[in-house]
Amino acid sequence: MSRDNFELETTTIWSFPDRGKWATHDAKYRGNFSPYVAKNIILRYSKPKDLVLDQFVGSGTTLIECKLNDRNAIGLDINSKAVDIARKKLDFESEYNPLIEVRVGDACDLLGIEKDSIDLICTHPPYSNIIKYSEGIPGDLSHLKEKDFLSAMEKVAKECYRVLKIGKFCAIVMGDTRKNGMVRPLGFEVMQRFLGAGFKIKEIIIKEQHNCKATGYWKTNSQKYNFLLLAHEYIFVFKK
Repeated sequence: MSRDNFELETTTIWSFPDRGKWATHDAKYRGNFSPYVAKNIILRYSKPKDLVLDQFVGSGTTLIECKLNDRNAIGLDINSKAVDIARKKLDFESEYNPLIEVRVGDACDLLGIEKDSIDLICTHPPYSNIIKYSEGIPGDLSHLKEKDFLSAMEKVAKECYRVLKIGKFCAIVMGDTRKNGMVRPLGFEVMQRFLGAGFKIKEIIIKEQHNCKATGYWKTNSQKYNFLLLAHEYIFVFKK
């Protein structure tokens, strides 16, 4: 699949073996998500000129798709290096000229974003401390162990609910983890925080993972210690 022959997904199982490398998309920023995910979410749950928020902007995948598909956007990240990367990747020509803002910000406290002002949230938080995205930045969720991470995600969920317009959608990509040989259902724990904030669940989508960097290491250990490799992520689509 490519951008030119793109079709919206029609089931709750999504799989994109082709990573997607149109515009400035690439897989250099560790943990960034497939542009096919962002494109599906944006086209299905928003319309041209809508305002989209990604408060874990990373390398800018969501915002690149907003620029390509005529959506205004706000991208935040607590890591200034990620903000710099996203700004550079947004420096390309598009047939549209949407308003896109990228700045340092905290997903737990969306300062400057008014209540009921966002048309769509499409974001990909860290999975607790599986990948650490910064060094020494207070409030970086990628340094938090599960208990503290879930407490922080409760704040994120409340802020999402505050800024999103009534009747609009919030899409979160989240994966599970494994500790001491047992699965930790991080995805469903995060889902519960969003339900607790007042959201209803529109869709639970299972996304197949491909080309994970640690697959060789974990494959050897999975055989040695008899556990299954986690090869899926969730895309939760919530409605306010």
